[in-house]
Order: sequence, then C-alpha cells, then structure tokens
Amino acid sequence: MTGNDSPVLRVAGRPVARYVTRPELPYRLSPRPYLHPVATLAGTAVTEFSPADHLHHLGVGVAVPDVEGHNFWGGRTYVRGRGPTELDNHGTQRHTAFQLRDPDGFVEELRWIAAGTELLRERRTVAATELTGTAWALDFTFSLTNVTPDPLTLRSPATNGRPGAAYGGFFWRARKESTAPGVFTADREGEREVHGRSADWLALTGQTWSLVFAGVTERTRRDPWFVRTEEYPGVGSSLAHDDRVTVAPGDTLVRRIVTVVADGRLDADGAAALVRRAVSP
Repeated sequence: MTGNDSPVLRVAGRPVARYVTRPELPYRLSPRPYLHPVATLAGTAVTEFSPADHLHHLGVGVAVPDVEGHNFWGGRTYVRGRGPTELDNHGTQRHTAFQLRDPDGFVEELRWIAAGTELLRERRTVAATELTGTAWALDFTFSLTNVTPDPLTLRSPATNGRPGAAYGGFFWRARKESTAPGVFTADREGEREVHGRSADWLALTGQTWSLVFAGVTERTRRDPWFVRTEEYPGVGSSLAHDDRVTVAPGDTLVRRIVTVVADGRLDADGAAALVRRAVSP
C-alpha cells in the first residue's frame, strides 16, 4: 500500500484496487474518497469513474443523496413536485486520517461536511482478502455518527417521491460493456426481479468477470438492493428504501458489505460458495 493520497490494495502481491482519499473534483459531484480502479486478479477492471452517463458515479464508495437536505451523492437533487433539480446543496466527505494502513487494507476517519458544518463523522474499514486463485473479497464497513446536536434524517429520491430510486449508501459503479451484465440472487434473475428486494447476496456478471455482493450483518441484509443493468451497471445497498432513516445525536449507523471480485462468469452455485468463504468467521 503506497502513496499518501492513493494507497493501493494488494492481494497475493497483485494490485487490485486504488483508493483516492483527496480527489480534486467539481463541487457538484459531491467530492468524496473512492476506490478506482478495482480489478480482478487477472487484471480486468470492474469499476468506472465519472462516466459520461453519470459524472458523479465514482467507482466504489459511500454516497447519500439527502442528508438533512444536503446532497452527498452528486449531481441533481430530486425535489418532490419538480423532479431532478440542480441545487447548490452539495456536501463533501473529507479524509481526516488513517488509523491503520496495511498492504491489504485500512481504517480511515472521515468528516461529512455541508454548508460549512460537520454533520457526520465516519469510520471506514476496508480489507482485501484472497479467496481462490481467481477470486478475492473486498470487505467494506462504514460507521456514520451524528456529531450535531439535532437528529439527522437520511433520505433517498424514493422517500422523496420518486418510485424505484432508493439509492444511497454503499454503491459500486461497475464496468460498462457492449452488452448489459447479468444479475441474479439465489432465487431470482434479472433487474426487474432483484431490484428493490432484500437478498443475502446478489451477483452481477459481465463478459469475463463477476461481482457478488453480500451483507455481512443482519441489519445490512435487511436493506434492499438498488440495481441497474440496462441503463448502466451499478449495485448499491439502500439505506432509505421505504422510509427515511433518522440518526439521533451521538448515535451511529453501521453497515458492512463484502464483495467477491472474480474472474469468469459465476453461476448461482459458484457465487454462493464464494460468498460463504468470504463471510465465514
């Protein structure tokens, strides 16, 4: 793991992800640390950064479109009765320090700031682990603590009136190819079948790669999946799917997701087996 602002995660000596802590980005993209590129062990990139279709999609990270009215997702804000609207309400996530840095992971402190005020303090723990000769796992935990004297409400466009758009939380912008990726869970297949539903794991498969996302904690597994394949390839875990989430002063919201990054196209049995290996104690 080298470099002050762009540490590199390695698995079995191979670089698999770069983490940018202090990105220089336009204000309207809600600047925040991100992982990109992320690659399979064979070197196939499985993330995209600021693609033309959504400039505010930044590889892998945490983004919330509405924290007490402030946009930590980037781009336009969905306003009830008006639709997506360009507002001067963007926040930033600022890297404070690494509490731990190793070749295979780190523990980081961040501050979520909007309108000159710190709203949330985050502890982010990221670790990369080899699973097989063709697969590794990215273990990603984020803990958001309300550091204000008042309750903070986290919302999504869905809770603000846009059905099906419950994005916000952990989000992975995947590699866009000439054909849309496949997506499936243990018992469902296709974007329409898996989007907006909870499942222990969800797999996204491209031409020569697979990503399998799994909530590690019981609370994380209750969050439905946000899935896009046709418009663009992306998967997130929805913090505010049906209802807004309120974090009381001093309270902490925690989510943990492990993502299997594999070469080749996995089937359901292969995906399930790798998830079991990735989340086993």
